[in-house]
Amino acid sequence: MSVRGKKILGAAIGECVHVAGISNFLALAEQGGFETVFLGPAVSIEQLIKMIKRIQPDIVALGYRLSDDACLRILNDLKEKLSKEGLLDKEYIFGGTIPTAHIAKKTDLFTRVFDGTQSLQEIKSYFSGISNNNEKIDRSFDNLVDRINEKQPYPLIRHHIGLPTVEQTLKDIERIAESGELDIISIAPDQTAQKFFFKHEKQKQESTGAGGVPIRSQEDLIRIYSASRRGNYPLVRCYSGTDDILKWAKMLVKRIHNAWAAIPLFWYNRMDGRGPRSLLQGIQEAQEAIRWHAQRNIPLEINDSHQWSLRYAPDALAVAVAYLAAYNAKKLGIKHYVSQYMLQTPPQISPKGDLAKMMAKIELIEGLHGDDFHSYRMVRPGLMSFPTDLEYARGQLAFGATIGLVLRPHIFHVVAYCEAQYCTGATEILESVKMVNQMIRCFQCGFPIDSILSNQFINDRKNMLKQEALSIIEAIRFLGKGIDDPLVEPDILLRAVEIGILDAPNLRGCKPAKGEIITTPINGNYVSVNPENGRPMTETERVQSILKCYV
Repeated sequence: MSVRGKKILGAAIGECVHVAGISNFLALAEQGGFETVFLGPAVSIEQLIKMIKRIQPDIVALGYRLSDDACLRILNDLKEKLSKEGLLDKEYIFGGTIPTAHIAKKTDLFTRVFDGTQSLQEIKSYFSGISNNNEKIDRSFDNLVDRINEKQPYPLIRHHIGLPTVEQTLKDIERIAESGELDIISIAPDQTAQKFFFKHEKQKQESTGAGGVPIRSQEDLIRIYSASRRGNYPLVRCYSGTDDILKWAKMLVKRIHNAWAAIPLFWYNRMDGRGPRSLLQGIQEAQEAIRWHAQRNIPLEINDSHQWSLRYAPDALAVAVAYLAAYNAKKLGIKHYVSQYMLQTPPQISPKGDLAKMMAKIELIEGLHGDDFHSYRMVRPGLMSFPTDLEYARGQLAFGATIGLVLRPHIFHVVAYCEAQYCTGATEILESVKMVNQMIRCFQCGFPIDSILSNQFINDRKNMLKQEALSIIEAIRFLGKGIDDPLVEPDILLRAVEIGILDAPNLRGCKPAKGEIITTPINGNYVSVNPENGRPMTETERVQSILKCYV
């Protein structure tokens, strides 16, 4: 039942003068469309009853944060007097400390009790009529776009999980869902599942659990999804397969109602060693899978751009690939596009350089928006930047979150602070998610985002990266002269890799890539270097020199 539009009366009762909690609660209620009346601090029971009769609220929200004994006396007295006045038909809710909330629950007066440990999503779920308090609500077919709109202005929180056994993963997913802290659970299968799920004869026992959960049957996926159907009923998604991509994608939609697919154009093939396909076959199969999702209006991510940055490509090339990926998604029919912005990658990039790089991507991608195409920003810290020392890593997570929140994301992909050292379970995931959730709350208090993004260096660098990225895009178009749309033509995309228009230093020896490009960090930015004289060169200069040799 929706509670939108109802009237809420709020007060701190008895001798309690602590009003911050109840004030914040009522502010969230107003954002949700409620009419609110706040009586203030230290409201007596007699005054409260008088105002309940006068205002006739649908909901009465009470706060108390003093001693346990006093709380028990006040609430028992309140219940007795409400009964005498015939006012127990109202809905009463309570907010306080963990001890006073425990007492409030024992009175059987309150339909909902908040003790300060609830997430923003749980509170907003209450306002939208979605209870997370042991109600069995079927949100099986909840979708990404509705969930994003429901939680705005706060981003959805995503984390991945894939422990060495299915049983461990199930237990931790149950705990995560019950917490209500996470909106999206991403399942990380092990390499064997991604590559050989449909080829049981090739599965190697010794690699079980390497890099994720060893999913070996569709029943495993069904159990994983079932484990998530509790708490705040998070959305569930899973990494793409590296072989049998479309078959894998169809299974994920059927078994876990995959919130969105993440399918790379250039990766998961022989070039990066993660699949048996040729690069051309990989591009063709990726586009086939993208079309399949588009036909069913399933959101999609093409997670290519940061893959190039992970291999130390120049910043402008990563921007160009981000645009190229979004362009393919739009042309292949995707309406709801998830665009991931991985920060701190490569790790020597500066915060200003990082923001400029991401804003260049954002402006090019969002320039494609129209009635038939819309993108959603998903930011994440870069794992390459995380120290192995856990205390330093916590600081790195907080710093990465700060940069990411400046980009006003729709989704925040949290990376647990411990991931550079060991496999992440529910304990570390929830610790990391709570860190980010607290930072989000602080940002909502008025962080100076606009002044940061108006920084002269950031804007100059952003505009230069856009110009350089478009020169790469135009070079790819030039390769396909005479073709209607060369940017979505697999043979042209393959050719762009083969001749080095798209290249990265860490692709050396990875056919058909050339791996000949040289890059270096200069003033916190990654740029190409002229191999003849060792000097920095623009991407326009680099691609022009390539075209002279190959065209």
